[in-house]
Amino acid sequence: MIQKVPHHAHFQEHSLVAMSMPIMQTATADAALSASQSSAGAGKILMIMTNHDRYPSRAERTGLWLAELTHVYDALEAAGYAIDFASPNGGAIPLDPRSLGWPHADAAAKARLNDPSFMARLQSTQAVADLDPTVYRAIFYTGGHGTIWDFRGNADLKRVAESIYRSGGIVSAVCHGAAGLLDLQAEDGKPLLEGRRVTGFSNFEESLSGVKDQVPYQLQSEMEARGARYEKSLLPFGSFALTDGRLITGQNPRSSKALAQALLAALRNAQAR
Repeated sequence: MIQKVPHHAHFQEHSLVAMSMPIMQTATADAALSASQSSAGAGKILMIMTNHDRYPSRAERTGLWLAELTHVYDALEAAGYAIDFASPNGGAIPLDPRSLGWPHADAAAKARLNDPSFMARLQSTQAVADLDPTVYRAIFYTGGHGTIWDFRGNADLKRVAESIYRSGGIVSAVCHGAAGLLDLQAEDGKPLLEGRRVTGFSNFEESLSGVKDQVPYQLQSEMEARGARYEKSLLPFGSFALTDGRLITGQNPRSSKALAQALLAALRNAQAR
């Protein structure tokens, strides 16, 4: 199933209906708790972040674009999923300074920035080489320009993502995080992107970003070179997400909330089967 998710789309959980008898109310509450635990217990979600923080000839640093992590993390956590943080090398995650202030860091992102336990997790991510892909229901590649460098050419990251997908799991990415999709292959050896409707940071958006001369390639062009059916929002930096089977992509930072809802919908659909 191919589904396009605009910024105003919302998905809602089916709620359990409370009964009037006290004993039935207790049973309903127990059932709701069991359903929540079942979502979290049926497999974890893996979030991948960049370790790369430098441009070739620009003093300003790069790294993870914070809201592209926090918007998806908040939605998954609220739905009861257990989440692991990992990166190509493990350890600390650099934050792109531009993502930390107005207008890019909204109240939700700032809340996480001021959450000591959350920020501590960003200092001690697992290395992808140490991961067991069989415990994950989905992988999510976060964004930030740093991913352009270290999400490609990493054999362990490729192995983990392909294993999750080939086991029936979901592969998802937002913005520059889609760089992690470029190396992935289907079981027949063809690019996973071939013939798939996907999105990611567009060439035009890269031109507007101010760092086009710093990046080694343009993401849209690389996706299209692998046979992807690339799509984008009508206007640059508009919210836009696509679901093509078990492959879910968001175009840019403003697409992270739409991607989160699409990912939750796909997880629920997989759970129902």
